[in-house]
Amino acid sequence: MKFSFRRLEKEHALSILRWRYLPPYDSYNFDINTIQAGLCYLIDPKNAFYAILNVHEELEGYCSFGADGQVPGGDYCTEALDIGMGMRPDLVGQGQGKHYAEAVVKYGANQYKAQKCRVTIAELNKRAQRVWQQVGFEQIEKFVKTGTEEEFVIMIYAV
Repeated sequence: MKFSFRRLEKEHALSILRWRYLPPYDSYNFDINTIQAGLCYLIDPKNAFYAILNVHEELEGYCSFGADGQVPGGDYCTEALDIGMGMRPDLVGQGQGKHYAEAVVKYGANQYKAQKCRVTIAELNKRAQRVWQQVGFEQIEKFVKTGTEEEFVIMIYAV
């Protein structure tokens, strides 16, 4: 699979804001009551969101590099490039996640000259954890998000 990456544009962000995942992944749905705030966040260059496009320039996913990938309560002392990633809901669960994750790691490591990459994933999202393990990431921490009872894991990979 071949992908290209482009800074997230307004049209991409509006599509992503409308994506709807089924339970138990519906926690990844954006709140339709805060579309404007979500749009501003996604297209703000400091948040480093990128569109993942297929060979036909169609949006298949998105990723972020940096602080957006961190969750309050985790230990982020180790220097690493934090990665966030989402796939279009109709593409999820088809066994292709590894290809997206590999492309994101390669792009991010090259773009940001990273020696290590890190992902933070909700503990309940075993599917995402398996994807990143297939790429070579290893779990280094499990923690509870500050102010909640929600558990997360941190996984790291040496590029």
